[in-house]
Order: sequence, then C-alpha cells, then structure tokens
Amino acid sequence: MFTMLKNVLLALAAVIAVGSHALAELDPAKWSAVAEEARGQTVYWNAWAGESRINDYIAWAGREVEARYGFKVVHVKIGDTAEAVARVVGEKAAGNTAAGAVDMIWINGENFSSMKRNGLLFGPWAEALPNFALTDPDNNRGVREDFTVPVEGFEAPWGKAQIVLYYDAARLNAPPKSMTALLAWAKANPGRFAYPLPPDFLGSTFLKQALMELSPDREALYRPAEDAIYGRATAPLWAFLDQLHPNLWRGGMAFPGNSSGLRRLVADNEIDIGFSFHPAEASAAIANGELPDTVRTYILDGGTIGNVSFLAIPFNGTHKAGALILANFLLSPEAQAHKEDPATWGSSTVLAMNKLSSEQKALFDRLDLGKAALRPEELGAILPEPHPSWMERLEKDWAGRYSGR
Repeated sequence: MFTMLKNVLLALAAVIAVGSHALAELDPAKWSAVAEEARGQTVYWNAWAGESRINDYIAWAGREVEARYGFKVVHVKIGDTAEAVARVVGEKAAGNTAAGAVDMIWINGENFSSMKRNGLLFGPWAEALPNFALTDPDNNRGVREDFTVPVEGFEAPWGKAQIVLYYDAARLNAPPKSMTALLAWAKANPGRFAYPLPPDFLGSTFLKQALMELSPDREALYRPAEDAIYGRATAPLWAFLDQLHPNLWRGGMAFPGNSSGLRRLVADNEIDIGFSFHPAEASAAIANGELPDTVRTYILDGGTIGNVSFLAIPFNGTHKAGALILANFLLSPEAQAHKEDPATWGSSTVLAMNKLSSEQKALFDRLDLGKAALRPEELGAILPEPHPSWMERLEKDWAGRYSGR
C-alpha cells in the first residue's frame, strides 16, 4: 500500500512539475518570446462544430493567426465538449504529460469544473493575456466565474451568451413569456414547440431555465445538487415536462439534435418558437436566408440564463505557445467585433466598451444587428448559471425519464 501511494504521489508531482516548468517557459508577460515559440506550430483546437457559421468563424481566425503569427490552427470538430475532456483524461491515465493531442478546448460549465478539479488544466495564464484587461474583469464577474466555479486564470473568456427566444410574427402574434404560459400555449397548440435533445447544451439549458422559474428555492441551485435539496427542487420541473412532452413536436417522441436543427423546424413551419444562446442569431439566420424576415426575438419575463464561453488549455497540450497567442487574438476587438456581426456569427462580445479606444469601439458601433435582434438594453435580467452539478444530474435523470419513449 505504501509503495502504491508513493508511486501515485511521485506521478502527481511529475505532472505538477511539467505544468509549472511549461508555464515558466511561456510567461505571457514576455509576449514576444511566446509569439516566437508559437511560430511554426500547429494548434489543435477542439471546438463544437454543430453550426456552419461557427465553423466558418474558426476557419477565419485560423487564417488570421497564420498570416500574423506564422502558425496553423486545426479545428478538431467535436459534437460534445466531453469528447475532448475524455481524450485528455485518457492521456493522463496513460502517462502522457507533455505531448497531448488537444491544445485548446472551447469549454465551460461542468466540463471546466471537472477538468479543474482533476488537475487537467494548464495555468493559471488567462489574466496575463494582453487583451484580458479589455474585459474589465473587476466589474465583470462573469469572466472570473464559470457556473459558480472560480476560474482563477485557468481559462480565458471569448464570448458572452444569453438565452433569447424567437418566433415568426407572421404566424404568431403573442408568444408565451414564461414557462407556465408556454405549457398552456403548447396544450392549445400541440406539436408547435420543441427543444434540442439533452445533453445538447441548448437542450440542457432549457431544462435549467424551466427549473429556475419553477423551483421553490432558486438560491439552492447555486449550491451543489445534494440529495437533501435536489428532489424537492426538481419535482416541479418533472411535473412540467410530463405535461409538456405529449404536446411537443412529434408528441415528444423525437427531438432536434441542436440549435441548427431547431432553427430548421421554425424555418420549415413545423414549430412556431425557437431559442438560442446568441441574441443576434435570428438576424444572422435572416441574413443568410435561413429564416424569413418576419422572425423576431424576445425574452421571458423575469430574465433568462446567460453565461460566458471560455477557452482552456490542457495540462499536457503540445503547442501551448500557439494556444496562448490564439486565445489572445480571439479576445482582440477586431476578432470580437467580427464574431458579433450577425453576417458572421452573431455572438455577443465579452469585451467592455468602456475599456476600448474610440477606434476599437467604432468596430462595434458600425455593426448592423438587424431588425430581429434585441438591443442590449432590451435583453433584461441575466440569470447566472446554476452550479454545474445541477446540469449533470438533470441530464442523467432526463435520460432515465424520457429517452426511449
């Protein structure tokens, strides 16, 4: 037993030593040295690939950093962030502490919490990025906290999201603005609503949005989902879904796979209401001919869930210098404005306008968000994400209750 414990401790010390040594060599304060080391590298960025607009944006970013910094970016297209996490876990178990296949991950929520808890992340590094100060971190809690978990520099923000709903005003005059109103509307209009299949991130967020409105104790959702509170807190959610599902598209026997699948159902007049994490998504879809120009965006009374998307570097990533340069570029006003443009993606910036120069702010001022998008002041209250343990338990219990019906 003592020998086994000693070996485990030695292995852990080796992992820590590798990470610490790598961080010392890649001091972001010595940015020119980091940029020089990045030259010639190939950064393997594992990122969700369920939207063509997002894929196109990542390809654009890759072309830009190659032209400016002399290294390549390969978008490793994944369907779920857990795929990349599992790969890093497998490499650590196999003793691969310095030559991992994953250089950067688009991540947040329970996946970040798990990687941080298990020592699978490189860092801290994020707050040393030259562009991090543009997020105004002292007045922007979201860039330092991920689903209630302190970030502590182990991931860098790169986008902001908030749930918005959209509908075709030519077909629907008064969309429901609460979960209880949605249930009544769905019963009166069976088959005209759907949500993506959990554990798709948007589908799981629909569960959390309903939970936050229906739970008798919302504050409990910001603590770990322990048995003592979980059952009582979630009982209204399951009662709500039991009534909603028979009135869903295809009687709740099938679900769209993701946000693009949901959007197609609205476009094809199979359902009347869609929703997205990107306030400008409807405008972007109209610009791309994916939705009719009569679609409009709205939010629920009482606010909707919002969060920040992050970029993390695994502890054993092979090309950390390139990943640092890429993360910093993605935080630049140029890259953030290009991402917020509905013609490109429509993802809200994480930068604080008061931290930008007049020239940098002008990049955002000139954006046309389109007539389907709400102005920032119209987005209402942003509800912080619950503790990540709630999503983990909700997804598991949802599958046990509703998959296979």
